Amino acid sequence: MDPIRFFNRHSGIIETEQVYGENFLRWTYGNPLGALALATLVKRPIFSSWFGKRMNRPASAARIAPFITRYGLDPTEFSDPTESFPNFNAFFFRKLKPASRPIDPHESSITFPADGRHLGFAQASAIDSVFVKGQKFDLPRLLGDADLAARYADGALVLSRLCPVDYHRFHFPAAGVPGETRMIPGPLFSVSPIALRQHLSYLWTNKRTLTPLVTRHIGTVLMLEIGATCVGTIQQTFTPGTQVDKGAEKGFFAFGGSSTITIFEPGTVTLEADLIEYSSRLTELYAKIGTPMAHPV
Repeated sequence: MDPIRFFNRHSGIIETEQVYGENFLRWTYGNPLGALALATLVKRPIFSSWFGKRMNRPASAARIAPFITRYGLDPTEFSDPTESFPNFNAFFFRKLKPASRPIDPHESSITFPADGRHLGFAQASAIDSVFVKGQKFDLPRLLGDADLAARYADGALVLSRLCPVDYHRFHFPAAGVPGETRMIPGPLFSVSPIALRQHLSYLWTNKRTLTPLVTRHIGTVLMLEIGATCVGTIQQTFTPGTQVDKGAEKGFFAFGGSSTITIFEPGTVTLEADLIEYSSRLTELYAKIGTPMAHPV
């Protein structure tokens, strides 16, 4: 199976992803015995719950320093000292210093909701190639609402994929008033390209949450968080009905890699040129939260 490559907006080069748990993922999604384990155990919430409990044990804190070294994380970005985390999970959904993720100050910019590897599409209903050619996106199943899907069918959509090595808090891409979050239940398949190259449908069958964000200039934005293997918790930290600023924290994922999806009403935004360019090549764009994702039409 080909390595996972992406374009890093900040370094300006194509990079190869270091996949956390790569051998396990390739066995699970590429081996007949792994497929059996996937069907009977790995996709089930009980597996992620079990793994999450392991990451909550004090002994798991011993994993933190080697993880930082292996994946080249910068502890000076962390809000809290590395030695202060009581377990690996607390480290995993750590907060960062605001100065390490400045929010683009231009009033018209719409920013990425998370650190991650992003794919952007100008028309949600016309997506027919994501990680490989020929994979169509099922918007009605993703949203769990055919009428809502019809309303957003011609709007732009951005898929943001978070790896286990990434900052795992997600934020609002624009100022506005968020509504209540709706939970859509489902299993917990991996959302790594290793899995999604085979079955993109994991995005709309996995456990997920959906929150509308009512804005002044770009209508109502739909924000989804997608659960995944070893992500048993999607925690919202905002208050519904209360005005939020662009870049304000919305919530966090507990241990594991996962994804967010941002969907815009038709005719409201234009995605950034580099996001469109690399997505057309089926190549993800790495960019940090707070940097521009789109701008109003």
